[in-house]
Amino acid sequence: MLDMHQNSHRRLNPLTGEWVLVSPHRTKRPWQGKVESLPADNRPVYDPECYLCPGNTRSGGAQNTAYTDVYVFTNDFAALSAGADPERMEDGLLVAEGEPGICRVICFSPDHSLTLPRMSLEAVERVIDVWQAEYTTLGSHPGVNHVQIFENKGSIMGCSNPHPHGQIWAQGSVPNEVQKKTDRQNAYFNRMGSTLLVDYLEQELASQERIVLEGDHFVALVPFWAVWPYETMLIPRRPMATILGLTQAEKRDFAATLRRLTIRYDNLFSTSFPYSAGIHQAPTDGQEHLAWHWHMSFYPPLLRSATVKKFMVGYEMFAEPQRDITPEMAAAQLRALSEIHYVEA
Repeated sequence: MLDMHQNSHRRLNPLTGEWVLVSPHRTKRPWQGKVESLPADNRPVYDPECYLCPGNTRSGGAQNTAYTDVYVFTNDFAALSAGADPERMEDGLLVAEGEPGICRVICFSPDHSLTLPRMSLEAVERVIDVWQAEYTTLGSHPGVNHVQIFENKGSIMGCSNPHPHGQIWAQGSVPNEVQKKTDRQNAYFNRMGSTLLVDYLEQELASQERIVLEGDHFVALVPFWAVWPYETMLIPRRPMATILGLTQAEKRDFAATLRRLTIRYDNLFSTSFPYSAGIHQAPTDGQEHLAWHWHMSFYPPLLRSATVKKFMVGYEMFAEPQRDITPEMAAAQLRALSEIHYVEA
């Protein structure tokens, strides 16, 4: 019988059809790699030099309003342009097409010093309200078939500003990762008559081995197929294609689960834990998408401490992802942590 806690093995991600190599025996190897200094996190409530703080002038020259809650604006240096020519070009094996779109920035709070785990439950709920409103507005634009909500937190994740904020990109095409999940969930739903994540969640709840925390309406877990050391998924118990399906009770539990999970992240290494987080939900192409079960994923880079991170290099760049810490080990560590933030403890 395969001993997944001791022997190298591969695990399949049923949402994408891709594999990850797991090498649990490598956690015993000595570490002589790069170690970085931990930056101090002593940000003020207001920073006159921050281009996202209320009332300040942004890099592109526009001025923020003196906002007192969640604040949204169109990105001054957007990766997608609404005026892009959608024309397709084909020259043998050389194929390209224009990609118009809209990029929005969401400041979660006017307080420069905060992050999601340090915000109140009510404040996080208001962020979710704005996610829903933006998904509705952007998704209704002609030619917009996908809306991606995400957050890059921390400088090592490429975040250019420490002010608490996230982004939303809306575009005409359905991106690679979403298309893979659409195809796989459709195939499963057509075969089984239930959503893939409903059945997966049922199996995980029965096992409890990779569960981090449970709420009334949401579960946070380390996926069986996790790639990043402390990767997690936040899954609604009830299947719904998008965040627009949330009831008020579910929205509140979503906010609570978000806070509980990110507090655990910060407590793991007593640092403001970096990550890329994103909500995967159904495309906005006018289809019903009965097979889609939306979820939120967190991809944190930290590996052994607040200063040692996981790099995707070598084998991972040329073959497939690989991890040493098993998902079960990561879940046990996260599950054991306090839900009182280390700054407030």
